[in-house]
Amino acid sequence: MQEAFDYIVVGAGSAGCVLAARLSEDPAVKVLLLEAGPADRSIWIHLPIGYGKTMWSPTYNWCFHTDPDPNMNGRRIYWPRGKTLGGSSSINGLIYIRGQREDYDRWAALGNPGWTYDEVLPYFVRSEFNQRGADAFHGAGGPLKVSDIGARHELIEAFIGGAQQCGVPRTEDFNGARQEGAGYYQLTTWKGWRYSTAKAYLVPARGRANLRVETEARATGLVFEGRRVVGVDYLQGGEKKTARCRAEVLLAAGAIQSPQLLQLSGIGPPALLQQHGIPVRQALQGVGENLQDHLQVRLIYESSRPITTNDQLNSWIGQARIGLQWLLFRTGPLAVGINQGGCFMRALPEAATPDIQFHVATLSADMAGGKVHPFSGFTMSICQLRPESRGHIRIRSTDPLQAPEMQPNYLSTELDRRTAVAGLKAARAIAAAPAMQPYVKREVKPGPQDADDAALLEFCRNNGATIFHPSGTCAMGPDPARGAVLDARLRVHGVAGLRVVDCSAMPTLVSGNTNAPAVMMAEKAVDMIREDSASGL
Repeated sequence: MQEAFDYIVVGAGSAGCVLAARLSEDPAVKVLLLEAGPADRSIWIHLPIGYGKTMWSPTYNWCFHTDPDPNMNGRRIYWPRGKTLGGSSSINGLIYIRGQREDYDRWAALGNPGWTYDEVLPYFVRSEFNQRGADAFHGAGGPLKVSDIGARHELIEAFIGGAQQCGVPRTEDFNGARQEGAGYYQLTTWKGWRYSTAKAYLVPARGRANLRVETEARATGLVFEGRRVVGVDYLQGGEKKTARCRAEVLLAAGAIQSPQLLQLSGIGPPALLQQHGIPVRQALQGVGENLQDHLQVRLIYESSRPITTNDQLNSWIGQARIGLQWLLFRTGPLAVGINQGGCFMRALPEAATPDIQFHVATLSADMAGGKVHPFSGFTMSICQLRPESRGHIRIRSTDPLQAPEMQPNYLSTELDRRTAVAGLKAARAIAAAPAMQPYVKREVKPGPQDADDAALLEFCRNNGATIFHPSGTCAMGPDPARGAVLDARLRVHGVAGLRVVDCSAMPTLVSGNTNAPAVMMAEKAVDMIREDSASGL
């Protein structure tokens, strides 16, 4: 590619679509967006219930697996990640959650000025078009549409009632003044359709002459002039190509592939780079380290009443009703996806703020996105919000097409093990509450045989899985000697013309789902990029 651009964005995911759309608002700026996957044409991407299909699609999903995790009895954990326009926002569970005020205040306290909750809230608001309208915490003029789940489900109502009986208040807004509570999630949907960042940001921008979007374009390395990044090498249609930029390359390839691309380009731990014969351009020990993820542990129950989505999907009449609900009214299971209700609560007595999150689905299956069980079933999954366990992402070779080593090291600390067990006990307490009892026929998993802490921990090791929030592998912070990869403006330490804008930049994982925070980070990054450009930095 002979044409030069001002900005090259690598990865058209939750953050990349935001970056490309916002930067191209300036007609004097030329932007190239590179996406390794195809366009988002599948109906299963745009139907909320299609999550069950795209979860396993090698066309739209990287379908990664971790390395055997010694803390999970040597299991390899399936890690789906989006591979299409919209990235993981095109295949995720649609839940709109921001995290806790304390998460962002902690980022700032770790030496990242500008990232307190009060400073990031305006970017959440700017990005959002909330069905409920604008208030102190929400926006009604942004690109990303956020909707309520229209119909109340008696099983979710029973769960909320059970949580209240266990001391957790009901809430109508997990993203308001206080996260703690039980209630219904808001979703990134609109009138029965998924609202990915591709739909929200990229579609309105695609007609701009100064924005080029290249799909099936796999970035393979960064191009340098001295200590400055000036372009990106990529593969497209079997051809090796190079795109050059005048201002900056913005990596938004996610917590797995952003550090992989840095390592392949000579930015990372020197010993790792030397092991693979890669010249060290910038020694940064933290590239690929500090990996954090939310470990999901799912409890499955058989319902006493045939009111679950299992019942609808397991009969032709039920399937027909679901289809008609969506076709005629854009409502029902097809419009919702998987999880409708949730809860943020404190499982450990010493927790100052909620330390576990529930996702509650009116269906059950052996795995997320799998075929539903033949019985009336529902699922309560729990995850620890702020794990201490740290893993890593490391290249295996110089081949950019080979997936890197992915080692999450789940449950590697005592706090994480205690919280996982306490979370299971909290779920059982809610299931045993009077409000839930009319709906609980039996606990299928773990089952009554897993009664003590040791058995519950073993259940976590044998059944725990990702809830799809890998983060932290290019952490921002002031001191590269202590593992920081980026400064507080998301610029790679010691390298000019290069930023990382995705969940890998998080120094610590937020207390909740990561899609909304990724959008916020990209909105904030655009302002920082423009400010730095204007000041000549």
